Amino acid sequence: MAGSISGSVANSISTASRPISAILVGGLIVGVLDLTYAIVVYSPKKPILVPQTIASGILGLRSYSGGAQTAALGVVLHFIIALGAATVYYIASRKLGFLVQRAVLMGLIYGALVYLFMHLVVLPLSAAPNGHAPLIYQACEFVWHWVGVGLPIALSVRHFSR
Repeated sequence: MAGSISGSVANSISTASRPISAILVGGLIVGVLDLTYAIVVYSPKKPILVPQTIASGILGLRSYSGGAQTAALGVVLHFIIALGAATVYYIASRKLGFLVQRAVLMGLIYGALVYLFMHLVVLPLSAAPNGHAPLIYQACEFVWHWVGVGLPIALSVRHFSR
């Protein structure tokens, strides 16, 4: 009896940790990949500008004069957004089984939706200065979100949903 109690406790602990694992793994992978992409593409010579630009969503132009503190805020905000995107996908996957069953296709679509949400809702409502990247950068970033944002989240959720 003691063995079955400890076994069921272990099972419930492992079951309870699976959503957290799916969200953390997916969100952290996306956070690292996306931040790296943004630095390499947009500011390889002065990488601090990328997290400061993220922080400018809250601080506006003051972000660029805040040094390492505003860069750190930008990194934290970036990971909050990545973990939020993973959380939304995970929650949706509990009701919409095809998000897990067709993780690759749905992940690609989800990446596109995350890009559109960020550019059509979040950025316009933020204090970030209006900047317009050339169309080729926008197109590459859109495609990047398929592969570097949506796909890792969907595959993480699928992996921890088994």
